[in-house]
Amino acid sequence: DFTMTLYLRHYWKDERLSFRSNKNKSMTFDGRLIKKIWVPDVFFVHSKRSFIHDTTLRKCEIFHFCFSLPFFRITVSAMCFMDFSRFPLDTQNCSLELESYAYNEDDLMLYWKHGNKSLSTDEHISLSQFFIEEFSASSGLAFYSSTGWYNRLFINFALRRHIFFFVLQSYFPAMLMVMLSWVSFWIDRRAVPARVSLGITTVLTMSTIMTGVSASMPQVSYIKAVDVYLWISFLFVFLSVIEYAAVNYLTTIEERKQLKKRGKASGMYSMDAVQAMAFDGCFHDTDVDMDLTPFPDPCEENETRASQTNISSADTPRLKRKRSLKGNVGRIILQNNHVIDTYSRIIFPSVYIVFNFFYWGLYI
Repeated sequence: DFTMTLYLRHYWKDERLSFRSNKNKSMTFDGRLIKKIWVPDVFFVHSKRSFIHDTTLRKCEIFHFCFSLPFFRITVSAMCFMDFSRFPLDTQNCSLELESYAYNEDDLMLYWKHGNKSLSTDEHISLSQFFIEEFSASSGLAFYSSTGWYNRLFINFALRRHIFFFVLQSYFPAMLMVMLSWVSFWIDRRAVPARVSLGITTVLTMSTIMTGVSASMPQVSYIKAVDVYLWISFLFVFLSVIEYAAVNYLTTIEERKQLKKRGKASGMYSMDAVQAMAFDGCFHDTDVDMDLTPFPDPCEENETRASQTNISSADTPRLKRKRSLKGNVGRIILQNNHVIDTYSRIIFPSVYIVFNFFYWGLYI
């Protein structure tokens, strides 16, 4: 619904108001005369609440067979049947409708005296949520099966919604959350807490934005334009979390294959070490740790120092072979992870830019 204040003046002809006068073409009376004569029972169709400001009723004039009321101010709260499928990038066509309550077209006829020029408005008029793009007058008939046809007057206007508020409250935060989720693609895949916490934070933030926007929007049963944008943005954030889950899973599978294949020959690895690395990115071998060149790890350095104190000089060749084997496996794993993240850095922003291009081109 919306509220609008109008200043109206209406005339009507009634033979009972005729008078003879050679000098005056009209007679002026106090506004209290309105309560003693017949007045057309015009009302606003689909009005939820309306009232006339009595302070503007100062006088009335009677012409030959014609009665005139002065300009008077009416505040109307009326309903408008709107389509929110393009909300908040929508333009609504609404109208105020005037009609007689008890008299059909046989008893009372309503029309605009000067057609479309009967209405005038300030060029810069606007509502709290809308710009008024068009303002016009028209007339028509309304049919009721029990009483017949009634004349109806229309005050038509096209309303375009202010979008800046929704850009600040909905679209811009959603864009920032999507871009923030891409930061995880540049974080080392072994930093499990950092990447997981970043993904979960962006997902929860997007859920909060969507809940807040939904609470302030019209409750309709169909999808709105803002719903499309927020849900697609949420999908991008969610997929960034799934991307790291896929990277971590594929990395673990590749580790197990390589370690199982080469561990049989050397007898140096156990599945417990693989599972430990899948959790925090570090091998926990009590004898020796791997050298993940070119990414040094503090846990490797500490465990290597501890192992070196217990290794004799006779074990040096075996130690070198074990380090070489582990280093090769680490390079293969990191190389596979690097390829996936590299593709994600390009694909995610590119697809999101294409989506924004089509979205704003379609709705604006």
